[in-house]
Amino acid sequence: MRKDWLKMSENKKEFHEIPRPEFPKRAVITGGMPYGNKKLHFGHIGGVFVFADCYARFLRDRIGKDNVIFVSGTDCYGSPIAESYRKLCEEKGFTGTIRDFVKENHDAQKKTLDDYLISLNIFGASGLGRTAEIHDDVTDKFIRRLYDNGHLKKIVTKQFFDEKAGCFLNGRQVVGKCPVDGCQSEKGYADECDLGHQYMPENLIDPKSTLTGETPVMKDVENWYFDLPSYSGLLKEYAQSISKQKNVRKLVSSTISEFLADPVIHIKNELLGEYEKVKAQMPEHEFIEEKKKPSFTIAFKSLDEMNAACKILSDSGIRYRTGKTLVPFRLTGNIEWGVKAPVLEGEAPLTVWVWPESLWAPISFTKAALEAQGRSMDEWKNFWCSKDAQVYQFIGADNIYFYGVAEMGMFIALQKGENTINPADGEMQLPILCANNHILFLDKKASSSGAIKPPMAADLLDFYTPEQLRMHFLGLGLGQRSVSFMPKPYNPNAKPDDPDPVVKDGFLLSNVFNRIIRTCFYTVQKYFDGVMPVGAVSEDILADSKKAVLDYERFMYRFEFHQATYVLDSYIRKASKYMAKALGDADKADDNEMRRAVLINVFHMIRTAAVLLHPMAPAGTEMILEYLQLGDDFWSWERIFDTLADFTGGKDHKLKFLEPRVDFFTKHQSQLSSDSEE
Repeated sequence: MRKDWLKMSENKKEFHEIPRPEFPKRAVITGGMPYGNKKLHFGHIGGVFVFADCYARFLRDRIGKDNVIFVSGTDCYGSPIAESYRKLCEEKGFTGTIRDFVKENHDAQKKTLDDYLISLNIFGASGLGRTAEIHDDVTDKFIRRLYDNGHLKKIVTKQFFDEKAGCFLNGRQVVGKCPVDGCQSEKGYADECDLGHQYMPENLIDPKSTLTGETPVMKDVENWYFDLPSYSGLLKEYAQSISKQKNVRKLVSSTISEFLADPVIHIKNELLGEYEKVKAQMPEHEFIEEKKKPSFTIAFKSLDEMNAACKILSDSGIRYRTGKTLVPFRLTGNIEWGVKAPVLEGEAPLTVWVWPESLWAPISFTKAALEAQGRSMDEWKNFWCSKDAQVYQFIGADNIYFYGVAEMGMFIALQKGENTINPADGEMQLPILCANNHILFLDKKASSSGAIKPPMAADLLDFYTPEQLRMHFLGLGLGQRSVSFMPKPYNPNAKPDDPDPVVKDGFLLSNVFNRIIRTCFYTVQKYFDGVMPVGAVSEDILADSKKAVLDYERFMYRFEFHQATYVLDSYIRKASKYMAKALGDADKADDNEMRRAVLINVFHMIRTAAVLLHPMAPAGTEMILEYLQLGDDFWSWERIFDTLADFTGGKDHKLKFLEPRVDFFTKHQSQLSSDSEE
C-alpha cells in the first residue's frame, strides 16, 4: 500500500508541470446592480448572477476564500425608481416613502439571490443603511479626484422641462425614439436609450413627458460632465489590447470599439437638396456617399463640430440621426432622489446621475464587505489598486458602454501621473468585463417594462430546484450568442410529451451522478462495513481526471462556462460507464479485491467531479463532502491532483452512513411523479 501511495504522489508532480492559466492573488467579483424599483426577473439570475457566483466560488477554491470578495447591491437612485414610485403611489395608493419602496424591493432581491445560492459577501444598497453611508463618502472622493485631476467640465446643456408639471425631466421621465442611426429602440430616454446608446438630450426624437404626456420644452441647465471624448485615443488602445486577451470575450472589445467611432451624422437621401442649402453654414466635414443605403453620411473631426451641425440641421427642419460616438459623460443632475454631489465651484446643490455612481458602487460595497468581516476598509486598495489583484465584472451586453467605455475612461482619469491603460501598482486597475449576450424568453427579448413579460426569478422555483436552473443557465452558451430560455411550464407551445429543457440539463446530476455516488456508498456499506477503501488510483483514471481538470480550468479562465459543463458531462458519464462495467464484473466474480480496486478509482472520480462541480452546484457537492467526512481543504485547488489517500494518510476511511434513496442532487417535487430515469 505504501509503495503505491508513493508512486501515486510521484505521478501527481507531473500534473503541475503542464502550463496552466495564471490567476490573481486576490480578486473582486461584481454582479450588475438591479434597480430598486422591482424584484428580480429570470434575466437577472440567468444572465448575470449565476455566472458571477460560479466564478466567485471557483476563485475561492482556486486562490483561497479570504482572497475573494463577491459584491453587488440594489441600485437605489435615479429616475426609474422615482418614476416607479410615483406610479405606485398614484395608481396603487402606496403610502410609504420612496426609501420604504426601495427597501421592500431590496429585501425581496436579496431573498431571491439567497434562494438561488448566490454567495455574495455583501448585497448592499446604494441608498440604504451602512453601505449608503460608505457610498456617499466614496462618491464624494471619486468626483473630487476627477475634478482635481482636471477631467471634469461644467457644461450648459438643454434639458427637458414639462411646463404643465412645472419641473425638469430626468432619465425615464421622458420617452422618445433613439436618435442613434440604426437603433430601433422606441424607448429613448433623456440622454440614453434602453440599448445603452448615449446622445445629447436635444437629439431625442419625438420626446414625451411620462408625467403629463405633453411634449416638453428645452431649457438650459448646468451640470458636471466627465470629459469622455478626450479619452478616445486611450480607449481605442484599450479596446485593441483586450481584443488579444483570451479571457475577454470578443463581444466586449467589439462593442466598445463601436462607441469609439468618429462623430458622424446620417441624413436620408431624399433630404440631399435640403442639406445642400445649409452645408456651407456647417463646420468643416466630409461628405460620404453610401451606395445602396437610404442615407448619406457627413463626418466631423470633433463632437463640438458635430453638435454645431446638428443645431443647424434642427433649425432648418432637417431630420437626421447621429452615429455612435463618445459624448461627455454626465455626472450630475437635479433629480431630488440621488446621492448628493460635492459642491465644487459654488454651484447650487446637485445630485449624482445614477449611472456614474453605480459604476464605483462596487468599491463602496467592497469597503463595506471588509468592514463586515472585521477587516480594515483601507484593504480595498489591495483588491482594486494592486497588480497582484483583479476585478471581474459580470454584466449584460446592454451595459458594455457604461462599464467598458465610461468606467474605463474614469478609472484611467483617476491616475496621478500620465494616463495609461497599464496603471502602475497602487493606481486603480482596469477590471476585466465578462458580458453575456441576451438571454431571450421564448425566442424573444424580454423586458420587465416591455410587451414580453419575463417570469420572475422567484416564481421559477415553483417548478425547478436552484441547482437545476443554475446548471441550465451555465450551459446555455450566452458567451457566444443570444439564447432563448424555454421553460416548459411557461411555454404555451410545449406539448405534454415534450421534454423540459431545464429538467433535461439537470439529469446529469439528479440521475447520473446521483446514481454513481449512491452505488459507491451502498457498496461500501454492504461489503466493507461503511469503510471507504483507499489506495493507488489506476493510471488511466488519473490521466482522465487530469485532463478533465486542466480542460475545465482553461474554460473557466476564459469564462466559457458552457464548455466547462461539457467537460463535466463527459467525465461523469465516463465514470458511470466504467463503474457499471467494473462493478458488474466484480459482482459476477464475487471478488471483493476487484470491488476494492473499482471503488478506489470511482471515489477518485467522484472527488474530482465534486470539486469541479462545486462552483456550479454547491449544495449537492457540499453534501458529498459531508458524507465523505473530510475537511474543507477538499475543495482547494492546491490539492486538485491529490487522491483520497492524500487526505486520509493512506488509510481506509469511515464514511457517514447513507440511508436508502438519499439524493445528493434533488429534483423538484413537481417532477417526482412524472420523471423517469434517463
